[in-house]
Amino acid sequence: MASLTVPLSLCFCAVFLSPAVADWNILHQNGKHHAALSLARSRLQISLQNYCESWRMNVELHNIRDFKVVPEECVPYIGNYVTSVQYQIDSQLTVEECIVYISTTCSFRKDGKDAWLFDVDDTLLSTIPYFKQHQFGGEMFNATAFEEWASKRKATPLEHTMRLYKVLKSMGVQIFLVSSRSENLRSATTDNLVDVGYHGWKSLFLRGNDELNGGVAQYKANVRQQLINDGYRIWGTVGDQFNSFAGLPSAGRTFKLPNPLYYVY
Repeated sequence: MASLTVPLSLCFCAVFLSPAVADWNILHQNGKHHAALSLARSRLQISLQNYCESWRMNVELHNIRDFKVVPEECVPYIGNYVTSVQYQIDSQLTVEECIVYISTTCSFRKDGKDAWLFDVDDTLLSTIPYFKQHQFGGEMFNATAFEEWASKRKATPLEHTMRLYKVLKSMGVQIFLVSSRSENLRSATTDNLVDVGYHGWKSLFLRGNDELNGGVAQYKANVRQQLINDGYRIWGTVGDQFNSFAGLPSAGRTFKLPNPLYYVY
């Protein structure tokens, strides 16, 4: 793994040039950094865990973008996180905040036009079993391999999000699923969702061939515009990627679930 040579005052870089592991700690680099780095070097003793936690946090804050792989040094840490109680707690708190918003702010008219949007992968269905086989994001994403896995309909449900899904269903809200998956996975995706307990959504949006080469964020914004044009009031959106929230029109509120495994925009 090549040494990191960016300043600490910038985001930690997720692009690495070599599989050979060198000195990962950017505070040990010298000669090219801002004066603030010297001050940081004198005051901080950064461990690998500190570095990887900061990397993960900055992914969630959308400060680190467009990364292709999880830094090799952080693969064990990220793997531990997404299989940990902490990951479950982080997801649960997101859902609890959704329910607070619904109970205190949403004045559903119950006229068939109240809507809520969910992403699918790592929002309703977990792809962690897939990424466990691929170094928890430490390998370059292979769309063909992922589609082969998804076609087997083995993704597991995210229990906290399922609870939110059922709360919204019980309140008569129309649920729309907006996924970056391709249209050729419609049957597999539908079967997988039903098999693990999701029922009764209004529509499942998947990308057609003409949308696969475009940006996911724009595709999802176009779906929101279509729904609004059809008279729906989009009270909220839940997703694990910022592509579910970017662009206009926007939902009344957006809620992001944790996901440091990959970046899609």
